[in-house]
Amino acid sequence: MALFETFRRQGDFLFRYRSYLPVLLIFAGLGYYVYLHLVDSYSFSTSYFLGCFIVSLIGLAIRVITIGYTPKNTSGRNTQTQVADTVNKTGMYSLVRHPLYLGNFFMWFGLSLLTQSIWFNVFFLMFFWLYYERIMYAEEAFLRGKFGEEYLNWANSVPTFIPRKFRWRSPGLFFSVRNVIKRESIGLFKLVLLFFVFQYLHDVITNGGKPFELSTWGKYWFVAFIVTGVVYIVLRTLRKKTRLLDVEGR
Repeated sequence: MALFETFRRQGDFLFRYRSYLPVLLIFAGLGYYVYLHLVDSYSFSTSYFLGCFIVSLIGLAIRVITIGYTPKNTSGRNTQTQVADTVNKTGMYSLVRHPLYLGNFFMWFGLSLLTQSIWFNVFFLMFFWLYYERIMYAEEAFLRGKFGEEYLNWANSVPTFIPRKFRWRSPGLFFSVRNVIKRESIGLFKLVLLFFVFQYLHDVITNGGKPFELSTWGKYWFVAFIVTGVVYIVLRTLRKKTRLLDVEGR
């Protein structure tokens, strides 16, 4: 089988399971985080922990800006097949060809940084690139096959993943807050949940294994977890049971 078909098949497979396979990396990070605590090789800092969360929030912000301007049937969370009614060329797509994956990178990198391990972060960078490289390859092959020269002309002028110049092209659509809430509220909830888990593990290990004695910082994260969880459940219910978050053409 030619490399083109091999990369395409691998990319399609990873595309279908792109929401689940990174969970393995999270468990690896949590396991290593616990190990560093148990061997007294971890130096906890509230400011560093918050800095990691800010890195992840930058990733979420990139996704929010991207989703807020995209039309229907593009940049979705579909997993079974590739879907694209048009080639996105404006907004974040005027800076990089894969802004959602750029956002994912920062979201995951903030969590990876919590390990404070150079080697684990190098492993993360390698894993992320190999993982998403195949997905991006499959997506671009699909778009090239569907849109031909229109896609190639745009792709030749926009970098894949790292912006070279700030050449923002204003989208023709308005920024849809409802579309962002509908599609990205789960992202904030997952981030807060994972950071709470890291904080909780730190508290339990350092207080001698007492599961209900949280530090002040741990209590803040617990409250944030409960609040974002309730908000997410409410928004998910609205999305499933009503049309309040629906926006025509989005």
